[in-house]
Amino acid sequence: MKGWGFALSRRWIGYLALVVAFAVACVGLSMWQLARRDEALDEITRVEQNWEAPPRPLADVLPELDSFEADQKWTRVTLDGHYLVDDELLARGRPLDGSAGFEQLVPLQLDDGRVFVVDRGWLAAGNEQDRPDTDPAPPEGRVSVVVRLKAGEPTVVGRSAPSGQVATINLPTIATLIGKPLYTGAYGVLDSEDPAAARPTAVSKPIADEGPHLSYAFQWILFGLMAFIGLGWAIRQEFRIRNADDPDERARAELRRLKAAAKPKTDAEIEDELLDAR
Repeated sequence: MKGWGFALSRRWIGYLALVVAFAVACVGLSMWQLARRDEALDEITRVEQNWEAPPRPLADVLPELDSFEADQKWTRVTLDGHYLVDDELLARGRPLDGSAGFEQLVPLQLDDGRVFVVDRGWLAAGNEQDRPDTDPAPPEGRVSVVVRLKAGEPTVVGRSAPSGQVATINLPTIATLIGKPLYTGAYGVLDSEDPAAARPTAVSKPIADEGPHLSYAFQWILFGLMAFIGLGWAIRQEFRIRNADDPDERARAELRRLKAAAKPKTDAEIEDELLDAR
């Protein structure tokens, strides 16, 4: 088939459909990267607004046991009560700087009887790997605590933990284990406590980094465009093959050959010619 009519064949229409499907997938992946960037920017905003803000009483920030909103993450709140040392739990599977470890969770019973889970920090896994070698006790008696709020975690199917440990910081599960009215909307990462006591490794301030999501989004759009360019190049190549004996196409081919011959050779091309000559 001479001319461009072959481009309307079933084969090339199928190729076009594949390219369109690939481009649609690229757009979807690009939008997904943009959504992830928005999440990262939201997290940066929360850190900037909440990390250094003055602490507020817990009851003012979380009026109900299940209260918590995403924008309250890292908000500092004050608590007064006493630690329920016997109800301490270890959240397992918590790596830090490439080392395995645990988060030390100690419920704090407030003056009104309600209980709030305090994450006192990270503990390195011990020699047996199933428990830390050291587990510093929280201060005894009445304490005043400042924590940063975080949302509770979901359960993970298939993950379990031995007695005294939890697979995730799932607050309804912890409430069942403790058997007391417990805040299930959020828990707190320890900022300070008075009186002070030896404590695990504290949580550091998150680094403000939105990640490479924007560049990845542009790359996916570029991949989608390149698919159409590649399709056009393939159609053009078949056109030249099918019409090689056409006088006009032969003239265009000769013009391309002359332009290529007149183009200055690169050092690599000159080196290849010398090697071929040898």
